[in-house]
Amino acid sequence: MQAELLLHPKWIVPVDAAERVLTDHSLVVTGGRIRALLPTAEARADVQAEQEMDLPGHALIPGLINAHTHSPMTLLRGLADDLPLMTWLNEHIWPAEQRWVDPEFVRAGTRLAALEMLKSGTVCFNDMYFFAEVTAKAAADAGMRAIAGMILVDFPTRFAEGPEEYLHKGLELHDRYRDHALIRTAFAPHAPYSVSDGPFERIRTLADELEVPIHIHLHETRDEIVQSLRDHGERPLARLNRLGMLGPNLVAVHMTQIEEAEIEAVARAGSHVVHCPESNLKLASGFCPAARLLDAGVNLALGTDGAASNNDLDMMDEMQAAALLGKGVAGSPSALPAYTALRMATLNGARAFGLDDEIGSLEPGKSADIVALDLRDPDTQPVYHPVSQIVYAAGRDQVRQVWVAGRQLIRDGEPTTLDATAILQEAREWGERIAASN
Repeated sequence: MQAELLLHPKWIVPVDAAERVLTDHSLVVTGGRIRALLPTAEARADVQAEQEMDLPGHALIPGLINAHTHSPMTLLRGLADDLPLMTWLNEHIWPAEQRWVDPEFVRAGTRLAALEMLKSGTVCFNDMYFFAEVTAKAAADAGMRAIAGMILVDFPTRFAEGPEEYLHKGLELHDRYRDHALIRTAFAPHAPYSVSDGPFERIRTLADELEVPIHIHLHETRDEIVQSLRDHGERPLARLNRLGMLGPNLVAVHMTQIEEAEIEAVARAGSHVVHCPESNLKLASGFCPAARLLDAGVNLALGTDGAASNNDLDMMDEMQAAALLGKGVAGSPSALPAYTALRMATLNGARAFGLDDEIGSLEPGKSADIVALDLRDPDTQPVYHPVSQIVYAAGRDQVRQVWVAGRQLIRDGEPTTLDATAILQEAREWGERIAASN
């Protein structure tokens, strides 16, 4: 068998239905896709590869998928910490964005985010921010996958004056990247408290026509629920259901304030939920009932949220937080086991955006989006159960190699497509400008 790339790790974690961990197996890549998973002895004998890599003590996992973030907000990391969500937004973040956010800000912030995410094993991110065309280009230039959000809010920003302009620019973005290998789009209405019924109905119609997801902050805080009951006489999820938006293309982020009947409604509709445990903890927004959602059959993905409210984009850390918090909220040490946390960070994220036939697991025919983790560090020795070590003990510094569609983007811990020195210098310059204005 001829191949472009042949990898020989100690373990392969395919993230398949059987929850297998393959020991002493090799992975074969041809044409940017996974050709086969073979016992290593067989692979060494039968496969002739252009590049062959021995990875002793390493585990191969699917590339991680950050199902919710605001990547340019890396430039606002640490600007306004230890504040309630609405104070944080209204008095600090939105004013800073109104002053600073332009295409150059978005480009610099996205490049910094891409560097951080790739070095921690994230190969695909779902983004919600202004000037999404800039984010999409920065991701594509880095060789990463991204779902670029067609953002919409009722009020004017430096990006658009009102709903019609937001939608017009979003549709232009969708048309530009309709057939791109790495970039997809999703409608991204910000939240029920920042979008009125008319724009929601327009988005619902367009999403059905274009067959793209709708990505929204939903049931994030108690204040959101109170405001919706006051202004609309119903809870936000009920309002979206009334507007026809509760369905399989809805990707609801946070969901910390959700009742049992609402969990059942989300499950029946086939909607997806993105859990952002660290951001929710930091903003004291509440606790997403992850185990109850999973038990109900809801597809539950994992995201970091933005670096201004997390304060990192580390999906390795997010997996651990989700697993530990899931146990605490459920009151059971068996809730949200390690393999489930890994599935949330990979295949479940792919499924939420209709990408599960392409990415999210290491299976023949899928794109070769692969992360190699070195488990030989003191932190992860000895290894009884590789997935447990990956979720509960490993850190992003143990990400050594990363491929997207068979192209190596991280080699021995360092980027191959991004100029880290230039990106960090640019970030420092932005930080100095923003700090001097405060």
